[in-house]
Amino acid sequence: MNARRTGREAGHLTGEHVIVTDLGYGDAGKGTVVDWLCATGSAGAVVRFNGGGQAAHNVVLPDGRHHTFAQFGAGTFSGVPTHLSRFTVVDPLALAAEAAHLREMRVPDPFGLLTVDRDALLATPYHVAAGRARELARGGGRHGSCGMGVGETVSYALRHPDLAPTVGDCENPARLARKLHVLREALKTTPTTGVVAEPSVEDCVAAYRAFAERVTLADSSFLAALLRGGPVIFEGAQGVLLDEWHGFHPYTTWSTTTFANALTLLDGAAAVRLGVLRSYTPRHGPGPLVTEDPALTAAEPHNETGPWQGPFRIGHFDAVAHRYALAVTGGADALALTHLDVPVSRMCVSYDIGEIPVGTAGDLDGQARLTQRLTEARPRYVDGVDDWPAAVTEAVGVPVLLGSWGPTSTDKTLLGSMSSPHRV
Repeated sequence: MNARRTGREAGHLTGEHVIVTDLGYGDAGKGTVVDWLCATGSAGAVVRFNGGGQAAHNVVLPDGRHHTFAQFGAGTFSGVPTHLSRFTVVDPLALAAEAAHLREMRVPDPFGLLTVDRDALLATPYHVAAGRARELARGGGRHGSCGMGVGETVSYALRHPDLAPTVGDCENPARLARKLHVLREALKTTPTTGVVAEPSVEDCVAAYRAFAERVTLADSSFLAALLRGGPVIFEGAQGVLLDEWHGFHPYTTWSTTTFANALTLLDGAAAVRLGVLRSYTPRHGPGPLVTEDPALTAAEPHNETGPWQGPFRIGHFDAVAHRYALAVTGGADALALTHLDVPVSRMCVSYDIGEIPVGTAGDLDGQARLTQRLTEARPRYVDGVDDWPAAVTEAVGVPVLLGSWGPTSTDKTLLGSMSSPHRV
């Protein structure tokens, strides 16, 4: 079942624009799916459409090379360029570290494969320090921040839209310096154990100016040209169950994790909505995980307890939570199902409290009440699942198009065909 399909055989999927979105709490395997799409197809670019440096998309090549993609797209090993859209939070210092590792992995010029929208928000060490201090102050009530300052960057931009640094400011050192001085004062915190050291504004300006000179900065017309030029893969970050509006508050992200941002960027162009799920349901850190089972074990070489996220937790496949994710996204055209090599056989098909209701976007009090209900929910299982693609298709009502029996692109099998992509 794990024979590699050729690009021609996969063409009905990889010849289209594709939006790759995690329908869980993250960690479902978006990176390995994007890697397969780029390795077997003719993608012209990978577009990141939410999140920022907190993403962790693991890609393993058949020759053993491994990289955890954060801001670079997961098609980089195939030479597919990355475009960071205006919906991403860009951290140039973290990008430099990621590029250095990619060079070690024999990608000769990572920055030569990168374009960035000038309107994207700029994450700085000041955001990182403030975000970590805020999370530490929560004590036992921590939300599970990744500690990369993404939430603080978005929050500051919402409060001070005209003062928030953007990637375009990196081309104007004087303007950037003014914004960074104001930002640093606004976010000044008492030093706390575990909070990063804050470099001077002058050092930040110099680093960001060098970044702007090294990569190609673009405006909105650039993406429009990409879309006209051939198939583009939109790579999401995190998961729908962590969405800023539809996730289980307060254990959420400051990012829209549904298909919505990608659909906005597509501006009416057709695209396949590809949801990604595992054969079991994981999450990092605190928050609801109705099917969590301490007795359930699986090898997780690239997922472990982090100092900010907290422990990596796993539960049985949760069809109820994934049906909810599909409902709040408006549905998917197909699914990619990963980790099929893991010997699991139990699926949650219902809760004792019924289906998860879809609330009103923006009603965070309502989402918090929903979170409380989920902490009291009890799963109802079916055992003996042996044909996971068929079982998942039946349980959530969306066909499994791609199956993954391992981490590399050669471990993927195309299981069906798609008649036509979704059009907005």
